[in-house]
Amino acid sequence: MTAFTMGPAILFCPADRPDRYAKALERADAVIIDLEDAVAPGNRAAARAALIEHPQDPERTIVRVNPVGSPDFAADLEALDSTHYRTVMLAKTESAADVDALGGYSVVALCETALGVLNAAQIAAAPHVAALMWGAEDLIASLGGSSSRTEGGSYRDVALHARSQVLLAAGAHGKVAIDSVYLDIADHAGLLAESLDAQSSGFGAKASIHPGQMPMIRQAFTPPPEQVERAVRILAAAEKELGVFAFEGQMVDEPLLRHARRILSRAAGTTFRG
Repeated sequence: MTAFTMGPAILFCPADRPDRYAKALERADAVIIDLEDAVAPGNRAAARAALIEHPQDPERTIVRVNPVGSPDFAADLEALDSTHYRTVMLAKTESAADVDALGGYSVVALCETALGVLNAAQIAAAPHVAALMWGAEDLIASLGGSSSRTEGGSYRDVALHARSQVLLAAGAHGKVAIDSVYLDIADHAGLLAESLDAQSSGFGAKASIHPGQMPMIRQAFTPPPEQVERAVRILAAAEKELGVFAFEGQMVDEPLLRHARRILSRAAGTTFRG
């Protein structure tokens, strides 16, 4: 399996807007060229043609295809075969069998239905799944609901449960977890807070819908200098200690050392290498 190395700021781009492909890559760490929800059904043939005719960097590009069994899935795969893209996001992934339909590709499994969330662990265990993402709005729609968030802007309990389940499934199988999009484009403070929570919880990246959201996501996933310096000091102190030790008033054991190593990894830009 190829390790997922894209992120942390990942931007969706409609496949039928090839004029935006390069601009999106300039702003984001990676781009999801979307053949599914971002494209009207009647325009998907033109979107597939644009995907073929306007190649981008395959090391920084993910192509979202329509769900297995949908009328567009086979046509999406045929178009992919005419490109150099090797990383595919499978919309509405619901089982490991769905992932098997994308043999030969590195798969970002998008768990955005009730069944997909419940099966997240078996999906994450599939060998060519490189990452898992969850989707809030499609999930709530699959349950017959109307909104993933409360009037105060926080996720409803069922959405938080799905978010946690996908994160745990990804972590259990050594895969990267990607956090869902933040729909309120103007709410930079809310996006930053949610991105900080995603990073602190263990997500490796966050997807987004607007290029203006890139700075907040990058800020959240980049450790501040004082955090990096403290991680360096903790790891240096650990080399002189045996077992648990006290450092600047805090007990330090192996989990905290792992946190410190993770901080240095993110600072060096190697978070997403497995």
